[in-house]
Parts: sequence; C-alpha cells; structure tokens
Amino acid sequence: MKIQQSGEDYLETILLLNIKNGHVRSIDIANELGYSKPSISRAMGILKKAGYIVMEPNGNIVFTEKGKQKAMEIYERHQVITKYLIKALGVDPVAAEKDACRIEHVISQHSFNRIKALINNSDLP
Repeated sequence: MKIQQSGEDYLETILLLNIKNGHVRSIDIANELGYSKPSISRAMGILKKAGYIVMEPNGNIVFTEKGKQKAMEIYERHQVITKYLIKALGVDPVAAEKDACRIEHVISQHSFNRIKALINNSDLP
C-alpha cells in the first residue's frame, strides 16, 4: 500500500520525536506540526490500519517493523536531498530543508540513488 505525502510526513515526524523524546503520543505530533488533535487521531488511525504503527494502551505510538523501515527511508531521503541541495548546488540551508521536504515525496528511486551516490562518492565541501 502506497501512503500519501501526509502519511510520510507523519511517519518522519514520529521518528524524529521518538529520537528526541524517547516516546511519542498524538499530542506530541499535534504540537510539533501545529495540527488539531482530531486530525492527528484520524491520521494515526490510517497509519495503524496500514500496518505502520501500533497504539499502546498508555497512548504511546510505536512503529511496526514496516513503519520504522518506511520512516527511516523517508528521513534518509530528506537528509540526502538536503545535503545535495546545500553542498552541490549552494542552496541556503533553510531553503534546502523546505525544498527537500517536498522533493523527498516525489523523486524517483533511480534519481534518489544517483544523488545519494554523488553525495557519498564526492569531495563536495
């Protein structure tokens, strides 16, 4: 099942909040993204149904193996594309972050792999 851009953004946010806080609840996501709690609850229901997360009885949101893998793929895309925009193209870091967030959802795997190879095998500053 292919998830939408918003679902990928939620997965990435859950990953980052988990790294930062060690746990994630719906309210944490709402606060981080500035969305309403009902919007977050609906999105978490979709991610749960798709098999990306589970909701623990205490309210913590935990990745399934599938969800963690997907979140890490999305985050890697974000990091690599941001680095490429900054180092190879000289884009301002703030703009590069924003652009990478949009590009990471639409770039083909082939193009991403080429950018990743360029970044990993170059002497870019």
